[in-house]
Amino acid sequence: MLPVLFLIFHWFLSLFLQSFFLHRYCAHKMFQMNPFWEKFFYFLTYIAQGASFLNPRSYSVMHQRHHAHSDTHKDPHSPTNHGNVVSMMIATYYEYKKLLAQSDFEEFKKEFKDDSIIHHYPTWPWLDKFAAGHWNIILWTAIYIFLYLWFQVEPLYYLLIPIHLFIGPIQGAIVNWCGHNYGHRNYDIKDQSRNTLLWDIPLMGELYQNNHHYSCQKINFAHKWYEFDPTYLIIKFMSFTRVIKIKRSCL
Repeated sequence: MLPVLFLIFHWFLSLFLQSFFLHRYCAHKMFQMNPFWEKFFYFLTYIAQGASFLNPRSYSVMHQRHHAHSDTHKDPHSPTNHGNVVSMMIATYYEYKKLLAQSDFEEFKKEFKDDSIIHHYPTWPWLDKFAAGHWNIILWTAIYIFLYLWFQVEPLYYLLIPIHLFIGPIQGAIVNWCGHNYGHRNYDIKDQSRNTLLWDIPLMGELYQNNHHYSCQKINFAHKWYEFDPTYLIIKFMSFTRVIKIKRSCL
């Protein structure tokens, strides 16, 4: 039972940081935070995602390309371009690796609908370099094996370890595949984005794709009275405690 509880904790921590830090802060700059909190959440995102850590700068640019070219042939991770979720994620991986090798992102400005969203992306050179290397995968594989040995569980539970190792891509696959394939639409926009109500609760607001694509700078992804965005509630608490400051234009 302990490994299952640990996996649930790891799932929600990783997902929250992807939604809060990588998505709403790094990619969209919906709120501000001081250098201390930026580094804190940067490092916490690394701890949560471990072997599958998503570089904030590369993630941000790839996400902006997704919005600029949503569900077209230029979209880096759209189900409309792929027959299954595996081929979509393989293509996403190669796009991400290409961006990871880029040193200058100025050339991408012309692709985006709104140049004002191009901003300073957080970087942490030594951590970014280590996280992108093979030693990072080896380190986190060893950590999870050690934890499961400490849990003293049955051998079957060790099958959960790959989920820990690839938790970032797994969550990204669910959001991008399901968010453009299943559910309802509040807004009639050009792409195929959709909302998936009840299934969105364990995805921390990220499956309100239609709402988000309709107004990508609105910090609350839930637009109807019956929709619920868990990440937004936590963001509101952080704003109340002055850990962050939400931009007025994003409310």
